[in-house]
Amino acid sequence: MKTVLIIYPHWVPANLAGVQRPRLIGNYLKQFGYKPLLLTVDSKYYEETPDPHISKTASKDIEVIYTKAYKVSKPRIIGDIGLRAFPFLKEKALQICKERKIDCIWIPIPSFYTAILGRILHDKTGIPYGIDYIDPWVRDITNQNDTRAKLSQTVARTLEPYAVKKAAFITGVSTPYYWPVIERNFKTPPVHAGMPYGFDPNDHKVELEGLKMPWDDMPNCKPWIYAGAFLPNSHMFMDAFFKAISELKNKKEWDSNIRLFFIGTGPYPAKLITVYAADYGLEDIVYEDRNRHPFLNILNYISKADRVLLFGSTEKHYTASKTYQCLLSERPLFTVLHGESQAVQVIKDVKAEAYLVEYFENENKAQIVDKIETVLKEFQKEKEWSPLLENIEQYSSKQSAKVLAEVMDKVLIKTE
Repeated sequence: MKTVLIIYPHWVPANLAGVQRPRLIGNYLKQFGYKPLLLTVDSKYYEETPDPHISKTASKDIEVIYTKAYKVSKPRIIGDIGLRAFPFLKEKALQICKERKIDCIWIPIPSFYTAILGRILHDKTGIPYGIDYIDPWVRDITNQNDTRAKLSQTVARTLEPYAVKKAAFITGVSTPYYWPVIERNFKTPPVHAGMPYGFDPNDHKVELEGLKMPWDDMPNCKPWIYAGAFLPNSHMFMDAFFKAISELKNKKEWDSNIRLFFIGTGPYPAKLITVYAADYGLEDIVYEDRNRHPFLNILNYISKADRVLLFGSTEKHYTASKTYQCLLSERPLFTVLHGESQAVQVIKDVKAEAYLVEYFENENKAQIVDKIETVLKEFQKEKEWSPLLENIEQYSSKQSAKVLAEVMDKVLIKTE
């Protein structure tokens, strides 16, 4: 069996979205001929609150090697664990490559700085490496004016070409995420493949006993829930969503028992969801908890809600990995997504598009509001909800692991 060294500085019990990438794919790699060997950082160096349950979702097939990192200074100057752990990850990775037979190296990003390790390790050992784009490194920040974002992008445009120049393969959660990287940095494209986060159906079988729901103390509440980070390019959708609800309310076509819960939205720097709600007099029905919640808590919340909400991005490359979680909750799903997003195809594949709002670049806010209002009017009604969930097997993390194994096989054949 071949061995792939996966370098990712966070691991369980961290409850970050990025942890799911090596976990979900690593859980199934052995079935396709690759032993996953994960190099990560000891959790005592994490800033994030540990998730007491997330370790239940990681396969014992994943061998884990830990290293250390510099602690976060006070005042906090460098938080990124990829930077704080960089010299230790480099030293340990070189040791592993020297002492063990490593066939390929795979580095999901962000943290973006760990991508540089692939180039360094390849130059010293000759082992082929690949970089996996969970998020774009060089990206559009026209809607962000803060100095930190601008500095980050200046650094990205300098470091990315160095990191990817000798990469034997490029992967990502979808082809549009990484294709600009190939166009910018390669005359001849390397081996590459898009593969979604996917899902592990075993995650949805873990029910947490005694878990308190955010709406437990609200009698007669019909909870609609959005769970997960609020995206920088979701603001227009959120504004239109609340505008549509206010229109329905004015027409006496809104159920007064509905409450809207936004859970784990994160420390986003722009206008708050609750402020958007207040703009339309809806502050009494909207609840936002920006704190990150344990992954299994989220799965349990959405499976117990009356309805589930999903807001994507105005960017068509956004794949909305939360789509799988929402669908597997088996609760009616309302979505606003770019019409060319891969998530739209996923939703249509399982016949779950009854409450889908598709956005296109030439549409203005009024048009989006009209679309949302029409869909929300129907979404409130009690109707049968039975999507064909068997049709999403093609998007499972097992399938993504198969794709990654095939990519690495191609690379190894080329390097023989």
